[in-house]
Amino acid sequence: MYKLFGILLLSFVFTSVLAVPFINMLYGFNMRQKPVKSVDMHGNTTIFNKLHGWKVGTPTGGGVLIILSVLFFSGLYYALTSFGINWTSLTLFVTIISFGTLGLYDDVRKMIKLPRKRKIRALHAWQKFGIQTILGLCIGYLLFAQVGLHTLWLPILTPVFDITPIDLGMWYIPFAAFVVIAMSNAFNITDGMDGLSTGLMIIALSAFWVLAQPFFEVSGDVLVFIAVLIGALLAFLYFNIYPARLFMGDTGSLAFGALLGVIALMTNQVMVLPFIGGVFVAEVSSSLIQLVSLKYFNKRVFSIAPLHHHFEAKGWDETKVTMRFWLVGTLLAFVGLLIATIV
Repeated sequence: MYKLFGILLLSFVFTSVLAVPFINMLYGFNMRQKPVKSVDMHGNTTIFNKLHGWKVGTPTGGGVLIILSVLFFSGLYYALTSFGINWTSLTLFVTIISFGTLGLYDDVRKMIKLPRKRKIRALHAWQKFGIQTILGLCIGYLLFAQVGLHTLWLPILTPVFDITPIDLGMWYIPFAAFVVIAMSNAFNITDGMDGLSTGLMIIALSAFWVLAQPFFEVSGDVLVFIAVLIGALLAFLYFNIYPARLFMGDTGSLAFGALLGVIALMTNQVMVLPFIGGVFVAEVSSSLIQLVSLKYFNKRVFSIAPLHHHFEAKGWDETKVTMRFWLVGTLLAFVGLLIATIV
């Protein structure tokens, strides 16, 4: 346990030291938030433009710093200890690199102005989802074929009523892909306020860290990875809380959401993910509800989606929304821990 906290602290210090030079580098590459001219399906300017126009110019791409820190520290630890590089650690690396690269493509396209002939083409929604699906299935295959995961442990039902965990067999691959893709997009949607998604991610990771502790011999790789990731995220959070000096961008949001799904699968606690990651679920659900309602009923359910912007549009300060959501996320994480540990 003490060793894990030491790893967390080293990751925090390493990322903190690099943060300011990295921010200056982003300024040099002009990787800064550009004006967002959002319009709804009726062609009207959304409330979002009025609420967040002042954030134009903030460096974006902090996810790159976090990812590099996590890869360096966790990779170094695995290589120099008895853990070694195995399929568990490789799957974590594949997840963070693949989804991070997809997000980086979006960040570079949106933030850096290039001559027309060299301009990076935008990915259509269906293209982006198609790439996510391929990546999700590849990760699902690694979890099934190489890590050896294929069953679903059912909280309460399995330990209390002695119901056998569900063996999904090959169906574990599409199931895992769904979890990874859903969490990646949920995190991406939640990443719309200073410190919001990062704080919620730290809370969720801490919960899974606790759940994995009794199985250190089996999930030691995951525990080390979570420790490194929490340390890097804490360092980033210092620069990301209101008023943010650095945004993580799609590079971080797509990668870390996918990682949360993979960690839930690896710790065999995916069935409590809707609780531990409850705010992420609520955020993506609010966007889906708004989309369906506008398309089929021409009516808004929320002033603006996702949910955090709805409260902001109602007059809540950004910091108030963030703190309340952190509080709700913490309470839901405790509920998830309670459900997962009932024996």
